[in-house]
Amino acid sequence: MNIRHIILLLFLATCVGASAQHPFKTRKSKVKDTLIVKSYADSLLSARERIYAAPDSCTEADGRLFRLFSPTTFYHSVAGDYLGSTPVDDRDMAIDMALMNVYLNKPRLVTKSERSLRRMGEIHEEMKTPIRKKEMLVSRADDDVIDNAGLDLPLEIIVKKPNFWKYQGEYYLQMLQNYVSSNWYKGGESNYSMVASAIMQANYNNKQKVKFDNKLEMKLGFQTSRGDTLHSFKTSEDLIRYTGRLGLQASKKWYYSLQLIAYTQFARGFKSNDATVYSDILSPLNVNVSVGMDYNVVWLNKRLTGTIQMAPLAYNFRYVGRKALATRYGLKEGDHTLNDFGSECTIDLTWAFAPNVKWKTRLYGYTTYKRAELEWENTLMFQFNKYISSNVFVYPRFDDGAKRDKDHGYWQLKEYASIGFTYSF
Repeated sequence: MNIRHIILLLFLATCVGASAQHPFKTRKSKVKDTLIVKSYADSLLSARERIYAAPDSCTEADGRLFRLFSPTTFYHSVAGDYLGSTPVDDRDMAIDMALMNVYLNKPRLVTKSERSLRRMGEIHEEMKTPIRKKEMLVSRADDDVIDNAGLDLPLEIIVKKPNFWKYQGEYYLQMLQNYVSSNWYKGGESNYSMVASAIMQANYNNKQKVKFDNKLEMKLGFQTSRGDTLHSFKTSEDLIRYTGRLGLQASKKWYYSLQLIAYTQFARGFKSNDATVYSDILSPLNVNVSVGMDYNVVWLNKRLTGTIQMAPLAYNFRYVGRKALATRYGLKEGDHTLNDFGSECTIDLTWAFAPNVKWKTRLYGYTTYKRAELEWENTLMFQFNKYISSNVFVYPRFDDGAKRDKDHGYWQLKEYASIGFTYSF
């Protein structure tokens, strides 16, 4: 780069700066100025690259060229050199003339001063060598690992087997207390209730068309009331249920599936002021095995998720340990077991309305075309914080294999509302 090129660049800088600051420019002239400024900026970048690419060809005066690429600054030495107080060469004079032109004609473009620069640190008048970025050493390999001869290195390769299992858990302990004094004008009685629930899942998916889902649900609730003189407490919720599903992928969201559902309860079931046992552990025990298709639900931007399983072929096994309860659960008097075949459908969904409100629903249906069972469990969960939540549970059920009730027919209903401690992972 010779003196002519530098003078030409400085002349363009002064002209473009003066033209860009004119207050009466029209739209057409502004567009033209924009193109000129872009062209000038490109030429400066090109000049900088040439200077940095061949630093050995630069003279000592080239160290002052940084002033052309830095924010416009007022330097005291420029005025002294321009007035001839110190001898300078033609290149330095060209730089000083360009800067003086800006100082005199466009002073508002000067944003910094030499005094402010001195407060920040020493000003280097000359840069004899280009500035190189210092690389930070992150880590250093041991000398015995480096093979300068290019030979094969003894590397130890560790291959970790991917974990295809995913574990989930959800637990809660919730309570409800109601006190009614003996002289309450509307009547009623005090009662206390508690319900605990644990849902554990272990799901396997190898991303190669095979999945194996496992869910264990346990729920136990107790209640006590002054009006029940026979029982200090009795169960209000009692469930042990395992659901296992083995799937072989048929398409993106459809699987051929083999499903197993088994459920019973923990303790005896009573009614208020009644010594009769209406249910017990293994009385009944239901096991349902079905073969069909399984569909993965991922709807509403992943806010509605779950599975829909449809099985045209299903086998149902029922065992009742207490013979006295045989007829209550559709068995012949004196029998312990019941075997039948039919069709089965299970819909298990979770809909997150909001980050702290979600609805979990499970619809289970089984029919032998002579009798039918239909269960629809609905839980509306309100999560106040990480550990406190409230649940509203509604559970209608239809079973025409049981004895018909004179008021409700074959329909049964259970519901409750509770608040308490919850934890999930």
